[in-house]
Amino acid sequence: MRAHSGRAGFTLIELLIVVVIIGILAAIALPKFATTKERAYVATMQSDLHNLISAQEGYLADNGAYYSGAIPNLAVLPYRPSTGATITIVLATAAGWQATASFTNTTRTCAVFYGSVPAIAPAIVDGEPKCT
Repeated sequence: MRAHSGRAGFTLIELLIVVVIIGILAAIALPKFATTKERAYVATMQSDLHNLISAQEGYLADNGAYYSGAIPNLAVLPYRPSTGATITIVLATAAGWQATASFTNTTRTCAVFYGSVPAIAPAIVDGEPKCT
């Protein structure tokens, strides 16, 4: 009988090919993952602004004016934005209000205006949050 003289295992070329293939797959997947996260941040900001609309309408019904202070202020306005989101009421009058939203992990911002106040960029339709 003849003894097996070959070595078991992978050659350096085979290992390099596998590493290159994994690198190509990672290069394709990572930008798509980053885009998905960005869309999630924007959806969170839009949702927070929709919730602010409801809270402001409740405040108006109780107090006869829109809330114009800092957020959150749970003692006055029963509204808390999502973790990582910052909501700022830019302008509030008896006739309407404007607000902006930002998120810690993105440079994109959102805005909404409601009632008889000027539009605030990028919002262009009354009561509809819009993002950059």
